[in-house]
This record gives sequence, C-alpha cells and structure tokens, in this order.
Amino acid sequence: MMFRLLTRTFILPMTLFFLILGSHLFIQEPAWAVIRQQQEAPGQMLYQSRHTLPDETGKSWQVVLFKRVKNEQIKTLDLRLVGFPDQAVFIHPQNLEISTPQGKLLEAEDQFAKKSPAPNVGEYNLKEVLPQLSSTEQVKLNLPLEDKRHTLTLPAPVILEWQELLK
Repeated sequence: MMFRLLTRTFILPMTLFFLILGSHLFIQEPAWAVIRQQQEAPGQMLYQSRHTLPDETGKSWQVVLFKRVKNEQIKTLDLRLVGFPDQAVFIHPQNLEISTPQGKLLEAEDQFAKKSPAPNVGEYNLKEVLPQLSSTEQVKLNLPLEDKRHTLTLPAPVILEWQELLK
C-alpha cells in the first residue's frame, strides 16, 4: 500500500518529468544563419557568411562568402577559400569549378589572378554563379590546387544562407 502511494505521488511524476526534459536535450534545434555585417566606410557595408568545412580527405577549409555593398549597389560577391598554410597551394589564375548534382558545371572567376595574399588562399567571383545554385541541393567545389584537385562539398543549408546574403 505504501509502495503504491509512493509510486503515484513521487516516482511516476518524476519519471515523466525526466522523460520530457530528456527528450528536449536530444532534439537538435535548427541552426539559424549568422550573417555578419560591418560598415567599412560611409555608405559601404560588408556582409559575411563563414563556415569551416572538410574536403574529401578530411582537411578543414575556411569558407567565407562576402558581399560588399556601396550606395545600395552590390559591388562584389566573392567566395574566399582558405586552407592551412603548407597544406594547400592554389593555382592562379585558375577558375573555381562548381558542379551540381544534375551534372551542370559552373565556373567562378579567380579574383587573385595577378596576386594572392598567401599561397593557401583563393578568392572567386560568385556574382553570376550563386543565383544559378539550388538551395535544396549540395554542390561540389573543385579546388584548383597544385598537388591535385580537392573536392569540397557545400551542404544545401550553406547555399540557402548564401542566397539570403545575396538579397
């Protein structure tokens, strides 16, 4: 009799409480896009989307899409790719190839064709390419590197964030 009373008043409610609390701990909330913005000069804003993504070998790359707006006009929409020093050397001038799941091959112009700030940095113009990408599918970037081409897969949520930055 005492055990039933204890079960009804204490153990059963506590079990339900922990089940409800525990379910919230294991459900992953959706990630919200973080687009950074800063004023560079009067009438000029810089917007950035930053991610760190692995290539097919597991090496990490910093992937930064930035949009520079001056007097409400998009001046640049560039993708900067940065690998670890001494692990990646970009070929310049060499366009970035972007392939879609449907087999479409797009090219982004090399912005460092004349001079790169460092060998492990590439920057490409996405102003014409980004509107052609679907926000529901991943795309692959074929990185033009000296040792061999590496492939970097961009998940659909990253493309969606970039298209938000484009607006």
